[in-house]
Formats: sequence, C-alpha cells, structure tokens
Amino acid sequence: MRGQQERSGSLFSYVSIEDRIPANHPLRRIHQLADQALDRLNPTFCALYAAEGRPSVPPEQLLLASLLQAFYGIRSERLLLEQLHYNLLFRWFVGLSPDDPIWHPTTFTKNRERLLNEQVMGRFLEKLMATPEVKPLLSNEHFSVDGTLLQAWASHASLERIDGQDDPPPPPSGPGEGFGEPKEGKKRAKGDFRGIKLSNKTHRSGTDQDALLCRKSKAHPALPSYRGHVLMDNRSALIVDCRVTQATGTGERDAAKAMAADIPGAHQKTLGADKNYDTKGMVTDLRWIGVTPHVAQNTARPGGSAIDGRTTRHEGYAKSINARRGIEKVFGWIKQWGGLRQFKVRGTEKVSAVFALHVIAYNLIRLGNLLKPGMVPT
Repeated sequence: MRGQQERSGSLFSYVSIEDRIPANHPLRRIHQLADQALDRLNPTFCALYAAEGRPSVPPEQLLLASLLQAFYGIRSERLLLEQLHYNLLFRWFVGLSPDDPIWHPTTFTKNRERLLNEQVMGRFLEKLMATPEVKPLLSNEHFSVDGTLLQAWASHASLERIDGQDDPPPPPSGPGEGFGEPKEGKKRAKGDFRGIKLSNKTHRSGTDQDALLCRKSKAHPALPSYRGHVLMDNRSALIVDCRVTQATGTGERDAAKAMAADIPGAHQKTLGADKNYDTKGMVTDLRWIGVTPHVAQNTARPGGSAIDGRTTRHEGYAKSINARRGIEKVFGWIKQWGGLRQFKVRGTEKVSAVFALHVIAYNLIRLGNLLKPGMVPT
C-alpha cells in the first residue's frame, strides 16, 4: 500500500537533540575536549565581565560557535548564524536547544575585543594541552618550528607613501610623442605603481599599517602580509605554541627563538627546522638556551652550514628532520579548509587571535582522531 505524503508537519517533537546526534560522530569527542578546556577558563571569563547588569551570551557558546566556523570553513559570522538557525548538529555543539533564539550577528562584533584576543586564545590553547587526556600525548622534549606567510586584508591599491607625498607622474600608457617619459601635471590613479619600485621603506598599506610587503618566492608577487609561526610537539604532531609577527626577513628565526625559550623545564630539548633557520646566529642562540638545533643543513649558503657532524651523527637528528614535515599539514589545513588563505581582520593582535583560534581547531580535530578509541560514548 502506498503511503501518503503529509503536507502539514507535526507541531511538537518528542525526540531530544542529544538522541539525533550519532554516538560515534567526530564532534562528540571534540566537544568533550573543548568543554574541558573552557571549564578551566572560567576564572578568566569571570574577570572579563561585570558582576552586575543584564546577562550576556555565555562566552563558552561564542567560542564554540567560532570553532564551528573554523571546522567547516564558514565564510562569515552571518552564514554561521544561518546554519545555527536550522542545523541541529551545530545547535547541539554550541549548547542551544531547538527552541532557543539565535543571537544577532553584532554579538560577535561586540565580543570580539573581549574574547578573540591573544591572551584568551593563548590560555585556551594552554588549557587544552593541559587536559588529562592530552598531556600523555606530549613528549615535552622534541619539537619542530616553522612559519608561513599570511595574506593580510589589504591590497596593492591601499599602499600609500610613508612620507605623505605623491608619487611621481605616471608614464604614458600608449605609444606616441614622449613615450616612456612621465607626463608632467598628471596624477597617478589609485593603485597605479608603474615604474615605481615598491618597498616597506617607502610605502605602507593605508588600511592595515601592520601589514608589510612580502613575497613567498621570486615567482610570487609581493603582497601585504603577516607571518604565522607554530611550535609542534614531534610525538603527536600537536601545536603547543603559536605566534604572529610582521613579515620581516628575520621574523621566522626571532619567533622560533622566543617560542623555544618559553618551553617549560630546564631539561635538554631538540628543535627541528628547515634550511631557512640554518644560520650561525640562530644555532648559537638555541644552544645558549639549552635547545639542540636539529636544523636542515643548507650547504649552498655562503660559508656553509652552521650544523656540523656533532649534531648530524646522532640518530635523533634524522628523526627530527623526518618529523618536522608534519608541521606543513597545519598550514595546509588552516589555509585550505579553515578559510584563512586571506584574513578578514586587520592588525597584528586580531590576526594573531584568529590564527590561534584555527590552531586550536586543528588540534581538536587531530585529538579527536588520536583519542578516538577511548572517548567513544557508551
């Protein structure tokens, strides 16, 4: 007998939102880890809000929603709230019942300065790595470091001269008399830099003063950018620290030394890195703070490599070089799936907070896979 389609839906549902989420769904394991870390951040949240007044949206829910945006690469907060309106999985993860109203999009805007900053994200990452399930996965001895170029939310058209003066007149755009010579009395169009050598000493973005011109290689154009840096534990390929700096020539090595110096403990440690870190200054500074540099040798550099046989003869050196390759997966996921090929915020502090949030999201996804057997709900 053929069934008939019901045009009018039922008014009430007697199935809980918890029962609709599969017991083996990956977000269950991630939710458990994120909740534990956010519970430990309760003193920090209490210090950020006033003791009196109208209750706000719980900060835990806002951060969980931001993690969802990173997990699924949702382009904007308005699209995220649209998903929260009808997606029961998203509502369950954030902690909203099917009848709870959705927040206004400006809720994220008003709380961005309070929650999405370097201090809160740094503590979030620290508490996540200190949970009882995660701590045994970390070696606390062998690490890798690397950096990547992060495209800023600025374009060539926003570049302006630092001294405030106008650029020289542009050359003619077509053939004719005076071809190739600047035409006096004519101003350049915005973004027209023909015949001008751009550099950070002469030009700076008017929309993002912290972004500097930098290019990945000679085959790529120079774009306003930042540098993102991560410190990875070699045992489980988890990120234990991250930084964002301006895109300067020594930014990667300076950030690596700072993160290596902040590793807790006075015991001997190793730090793997690629050929860009193979300089005498870098190797000397790492050894001075008690870190053995397992840096890939750059024999093509004038003067040769700063790493000699005293380091390369050990078996651990080859293991560190091999384990270091796993750090590239972090940058690949953040840019390709996390949607951060180009940032949508401006300023070093905001870029650093968004970068740290996506590093936390990457760690949660990896932890969900590493702890899968022991965390499936019964």
